[in-house]
Amino acid sequence: MYLEIVSPEATLFQGEVNAVSVPGSQGSFQVLNNHAAIVSSLTVGEAKIEGNIDVADAFKSLFTKKENDTIVSLSNGGTFEMSNNKAILFVD
Repeated sequence: MYLEIVSPEATLFQGEVNAVSVPGSQGSFQVLNNHAAIVSSLTVGEAKIEGNIDVADAFKSLFTKKENDTIVSLSNGGTFEMSNNKAILFVD
């Protein structure tokens, strides 16, 4: 699936990933390819991105690597949208 991670200041990442796990306001969930369309608000926590992603040097401090996963801290929550194999993670 194609993932975009967007903050108010910039697009932090764009590219193909295997899966995304996020802390939804009604509970954590994971999306994979061909997931049904969904929009969810996110709570404070961590978004886990499965796959080998390459982040621009200017944004590397916002991401943490754990084994084969990349973690994005959601210190203020955010919003997640998935439709037609495209996911957008809006971080505050």
